Amino acid sequence: MSLTIADSTQRNDLAAFVEHVLRLDEAAVIRLRQRTDGLMAAWAGTGLDVLAVRVVAGQLSPSDLSCGADGLARGLREADSAGEIDPGYPMDSAWRTGLPPDTGFSHLDDVPAGVLIELAERGSGLAKEHSSAHGPPASLLDQDVLQVSSGDMAIGVPMRCVFALTAMGFVPESPGAEEIVRVRLSPTWLRIDARFGSVYRRRGDAALVLR
Repeated sequence: MSLTIADSTQRNDLAAFVEHVLRLDEAAVIRLRQRTDGLMAAWAGTGLDVLAVRVVAGQLSPSDLSCGADGLARGLREADSAGEIDPGYPMDSAWRTGLPPDTGFSHLDDVPAGVLIELAERGSGLAKEHSSAHGPPASLLDQDVLQVSSGDMAIGVPMRCVFALTAMGFVPESPGAEEIVRVRLSPTWLRIDARFGSVYRRRGDAALVLR
């Protein structure tokens, strides 16, 4: 089992992703997958029935493995000058869901990133008012806070996707006027691409997504 990310900037990008994952869940599992274009995708659950992914330039063997976020964070800190990283103990059995496909998504529209930040701030205020020991109510998380359409295709973006984007740091806290997020759709997944990563929400039975 080996992981190599030769470029230090790419290692730092993955380390930032892992750090955000650990803030959400200290026992989180991250799934690493080599893509056919030579890049590597790091996947994680967010606790919101939404998957998060960050893509970096790296070489992975085997081409699909899961590991503890804490072990991967340690490996990134201790990487040698060649970028060789020990991802830690393999935890493939701990990953309990399938992943979205790499292709088959239609672009619906682009949304100003500032709109997402405003929605997240508004939602955080409501969550503080109405949260219990179990966190924000499902009614708040499932509420569609944005409608996106193109032609005869339309989708509502739920608050849980907005929270996942901001919790993972995928959208800058003070985005410029030109900063956008891109909304894409497949028959089974909603996908939102931001500058520093993407989130995916399964359409239909979201319980199939890692919690």
